[in-house]
Amino acid sequence: MNPEPRNPYNLFLIGYRCTGKSSVGRSLSEKLGRTFIDTDSLLVTEQRMSIKEIVGAYGWESFRQMEHVILKNVCTSDGQVVATGGGVVLSEDNVMLMQKSGKIIWLKARFGTIKARMLQDKDTQTFRPALTLSDSIIEIEETLSAREPFYESAMNLCVDTDDQEIHVITNIILEKLKTSEKKQR
Repeated sequence: MNPEPRNPYNLFLIGYRCTGKSSVGRSLSEKLGRTFIDTDSLLVTEQRMSIKEIVGAYGWESFRQMEHVILKNVCTSDGQVVATGGGVVLSEDNVMLMQKSGKIIWLKARFGTIKARMLQDKDTQTFRPALTLSDSIIEIEETLSAREPFYESAMNLCVDTDDQEIHVITNIILEKLKTSEKKQR
């Protein structure tokens, strides 16, 4: 059972790369009049390096520690929409932080959708480091499959982003939040 978050709670968007966390997060924050935060962007600004450069210089373990510190700082404030890094759920401490300070929304997409979005995303090669030693297509499949149980375990709500426009995904989230709040009363 997830601990009850504070009110006004944060909304954390989790999911694999290119599932829409940043785009949907901005849209959701505008609709709700909340501050939007992208933890990867905060980390890049703080370190003055791209994620790819951070991982190259310090390794994944150090990156995950930095990510945890950023998330911990974000969780000291309320009423935000927070786009997280794709691997944030790999840390149980991160999941607990998010559960205590908000609701976790898993933006889910099929392998084919993610692959197509990554191939179209100009930032993928420059800023998104490889997660495994496999080629990028095999990596997506392997990493997505390994992470899905973590996303499922952490989330309060799940929204499918396949074949959906950002404004539609935003409205689906708002409707699901309304429904879940009615059930809690």
